[in-house]
Amino acid sequence: MKQKLLLTFPAEATGHTITYELITKYQLEVNILRASIDFNAQGFLLIEVIGDISSRKEALDFLLENNVEVREINAAILINEEKCINCGACTAACTVGALYMDNNWCLSFDNEKCLDCKTCVVACPKRAIEAVL
Repeated sequence: MKQKLLLTFPAEATGHTITYELITKYQLEVNILRASIDFNAQGFLLIEVIGDISSRKEALDFLLENNVEVREINAAILINEEKCINCGACTAACTVGALYMDNNWCLSFDNEKCLDCKTCVVACPKRAIEAVL
């Protein structure tokens, strides 16, 4: 099963090999979608994790023991249906096809494909797309 997680690291956890351990110790497939560390050595990591339920549960316990805050992300963007005019500008900016026009020429979103790059947020002329993170 695939799961998107937002990991928020306190400064004391930043220097540890946490992602490496998720891969080697818990046999999880980890795809890093976004990462950032601020000037205080605190950071966040948006990852996509694939692995069985028991491995993911053990890995979650490991993260919490290391003071890493974990939040499941169901969608990286929100589309305001009232503002959206279905112009398709965001679909041109979305290189992975997470945003696309359906058969009725209405905007559709496939969260599984979204890489959280936020180019659609910038491309939307009506500002109908908001970033969750």
